[in-house]
Amino acid sequence: MKILQICNKIPYPFNEGSSIAINTITDGLIKKNNEVKLLAINTPKHFIEPGNIPEDYRRKTKIESVFVDTDVRFICAFLNLFSDKSYNIVRFYDKSFEKKLIEVLKSEIFDIIQIESLFIVPYLQTIRKCSNAKVVLREHNIEFLIWQRLSKSCRNPLKKKYLNILFKRLKKYELAMLDKYDGIAAISGKDAETIKKLGSTIPVANIPIGVNIENYNIQGGREEFPSLFHIGSMNWMPNQEAVKWFISNVWQQVLKKYPQLKFYLAGKNAPGWLKNLNVPNIVYVGEVESAKEFMLSKSIMIVPLLSGSGMRVKIIEGMALGKTVISTTVGAEGIDCTNGENILIADTPEEFLSAIGKCAEDEDYCKRIGNNARQLVVKKYNNDAIIEKLIGFYEELRKE
Repeated sequence: MKILQICNKIPYPFNEGSSIAINTITDGLIKKNNEVKLLAINTPKHFIEPGNIPEDYRRKTKIESVFVDTDVRFICAFLNLFSDKSYNIVRFYDKSFEKKLIEVLKSEIFDIIQIESLFIVPYLQTIRKCSNAKVVLREHNIEFLIWQRLSKSCRNPLKKKYLNILFKRLKKYELAMLDKYDGIAAISGKDAETIKKLGSTIPVANIPIGVNIENYNIQGGREEFPSLFHIGSMNWMPNQEAVKWFISNVWQQVLKKYPQLKFYLAGKNAPGWLKNLNVPNIVYVGEVESAKEFMLSKSIMIVPLLSGSGMRVKIIEGMALGKTVISTTVGAEGIDCTNGENILIADTPEEFLSAIGKCAEDEDYCKRIGNNARQLVVKKYNNDAIIEKLIGFYEELRKE
């Protein structure tokens, strides 16, 4: 098959969840002898000089990109309040990108056009005009759910009101588009069921994030035990909210009971309050050169997400590396895991303290949970099997 992947960011380097989620599919499809072309929006938030993308990656993906200024602008955001459009979405529409898209669609014939996320959907009408390919939404998150949860948890009345407006408009747009594709590849079984309950009548498949387990060697390196860590893009609002909640509500209790324990925070584009954080035993390390090496050097992954949707790639990576993950229910959504067997679920400060204590006081217990987590990834999140399922889904769509 010939497949066009359209992305709302350049999915290189492979150091963020969405980039990894995109690239595991790209790489898997190519390995199964499909021809893939990437077309991406190059945003200020994830800006990459095209010349800095490795030649091998450019060659095999035929990647092209167009710069689009998607930054949030106060004036634009304010004026948008007087329209009925979703500001989350309209920031990604640009005529220059549309022109490049038309050029690509007129020069090549594709069997499948895979839209990576809701933010590419404004170009759907253009795609339909220029191509007869089956169009599939790769649904990374049910986007409005993230903003709904952010709105509910916000304590600032004015900010809460604004987040509520964003959530309602995004929901209206997302639901209106549910049946406009030929199929939806949901990132988790939970999201697939939610999409159907929301009223979608088109084919929906559960295509989770997969990993190539051979790339997650757990041998070698020195692990600091016990130690806690969190890794994720710190310009993503749910991650900021999660870390702030954990520090404010959990960390002092942990420190009182385990005064030698350290909590390491890794991730790029952190806000000023986090970079300048002065809290005992919390170490902000910023962007790390290798997420895998960083995770291997620590022992217990903390994922205190309060809002979000989809599936957390970093949890799957941590599990693949044999790490014990302590996550909220929201953070673990979309992963077919079992509390107390291959993950520890904590939703309150007391539950986090208890789970951290079990791991910090019993290294064998901690390693057992981590080893079980790795086996879960081997069994259920093997990328080869997931790609075979995706190809089967595409072949069925092409018959219709």
